Amino acid sequence: MAKRNCFSNLSLQQTTLSLDNRLVFQVITLYHKGKSTTVTNPVQVVVIMAAKWDLTAVIGTYLDRHLVFPLLEFLSVKEEERKKADLEPVYEERELLLGKFEIVKHTRMIDYAIDIYKQLFGDHTIPEDLLEKRGKVVNELKIYQEETNDIRKIFETPAVVKQIETTRDGRMLLEYLVKNYEFDIAWMDTVYVYSKSQYECGNYQAATEYLYLYRLLVPSTDKNYLNGMWGKLAAEILMQNWDNALDDFNRLKEFIDSNPFGSPLVTLQQRTWLIHWSLFVFFNHPKGQDLIIETFLFNREYLNAIQTICPHILRYLTTAVITNKQRPSVMKELVKVIQQESYQYRDPITEFVECLYVNFDFDGAQQKLRECEKVLAFDFFLVSCLESFIENARLVIFETFCCIHQCLSITMLAEKLNMTPEAAEKWIVNLIRNARLDAKIDSQLGHVVMGTKKLSPYQQLIEKTKVLSLRAQLLTTNVEKKASANHPERVPYWGAQDF
Repeated sequence: MAKRNCFSNLSLQQTTLSLDNRLVFQVITLYHKGKSTTVTNPVQVVVIMAAKWDLTAVIGTYLDRHLVFPLLEFLSVKEEERKKADLEPVYEERELLLGKFEIVKHTRMIDYAIDIYKQLFGDHTIPEDLLEKRGKVVNELKIYQEETNDIRKIFETPAVVKQIETTRDGRMLLEYLVKNYEFDIAWMDTVYVYSKSQYECGNYQAATEYLYLYRLLVPSTDKNYLNGMWGKLAAEILMQNWDNALDDFNRLKEFIDSNPFGSPLVTLQQRTWLIHWSLFVFFNHPKGQDLIIETFLFNREYLNAIQTICPHILRYLTTAVITNKQRPSVMKELVKVIQQESYQYRDPITEFVECLYVNFDFDGAQQKLRECEKVLAFDFFLVSCLESFIENARLVIFETFCCIHQCLSITMLAEKLNMTPEAAEKWIVNLIRNARLDAKIDSQLGHVVMGTKKLSPYQQLIEKTKVLSLRAQLLTTNVEKKASANHPERVPYWGAQDF
């Protein structure tokens, strides 16, 4: 599976980029090759566990080079924290710097590459090829700016700016530009090249502005239309504009799902890249954790892509389900998928669900929860979910345990939840106060007495039919796709050249 490099077509160059990234991550992970897995020191156990379950190397091969920078920076920050705490490193600082240098030297961010080189080699002479490339990049930027100078002046005209802000219809905007400024659509090829150069130099703001105009004005059949969409999504992610990034994700998903490639393999590749890029959006946007469940668990095409190419995404799907308020209604579907894919991917997070919902092994679930805490703390996308995950995981254990027992010892519950008896009692009291638990506490005996909770027939019917509307919608979509494939004349072709 080749790495998705925005602004690149499916080509030998793209496969080479993927191999370059894999070599980079081999350099980073080389530090762990000689480590023994038979250890008794708890610190060494944490180090080996963090290295074993770190998915940076796996996910990085599906990302654009610029999107890998935040992941490597996160690892550097984690190592700095471990160094200050006088803990054994998971990754050596030099290996991380080498990884950054290997990636950045293939971009146009040459000044950044030179800074990293100085950190690595001190006062050593800067390589001639870097200095030559810097001069070449500067000259090319001047040429691109001169070539697009007149076009950029048109776009910066107050009347055009107002027209862009008020008009979302690309065809109307193009007619306005042609009528008032004798605009030629062929000029947009130059705008695309200019946007690409700005992105590669790290000027993501300029890239997003001109890629937006490019997407708005050119037809979807344009040779660079898809690459421009990927570039716009990457730039919005790197600028942390999560609302815009979500809009770009939805547009790109809709375009890929329309299957304009004519090859199931290419469509599968595109979906796989989109799945990995979407992690940035889903774990930063306020509605992201609801959307990841809807997109990955209840969308057959994307679930098939996960099961076929990237089962490691189940870690992120499982985390989203556990921390989601509507967990009970989707957990059954998740458990089925985890069981189906357990032969090719398992980690402490998926094993936690297996222990609890398949094996009903509460001691095993408690042990996996401790491991989950270490795994989440070292995962770029999930570190912000750590507290929420632990809280909800304890609640899941408690809810499952309560389904079996009517009277529970607080001391025993504290052991199962990996808490002290005092903390466990406070935690249960808060659950009762927040109406999340129907129970009473007998402080003298140290027991929790569960209330009897029976669902009304109406509530049972609602619970069983919750997913039917979504499944009906998916079925309708599939029927429409088959109908359009068999009778294309009945369906409007929105990607026509004159659109």
